[in-house]
Amino acid sequence: MFVSWILSRIRAWLSYRETVRELSQLTDRELDDLGISRFEIEGIARSHTGI
Repeated sequence: MFVSWILSRIRAWLSYRETVRELSQLTDRELDDLGISRFEIEGIARSHTGI
């Protein structure tokens, strides 16, 4: 039970980092087209992954 919880947290963290990395690679124009500003990236990644 504990091991599966740890593994799910690791997967969530990896997904969070991937989301942050991908959004950070977008230009300001692309982010604007999506309605996202740079300072919102980490919050969006957190809500996406449930961290």
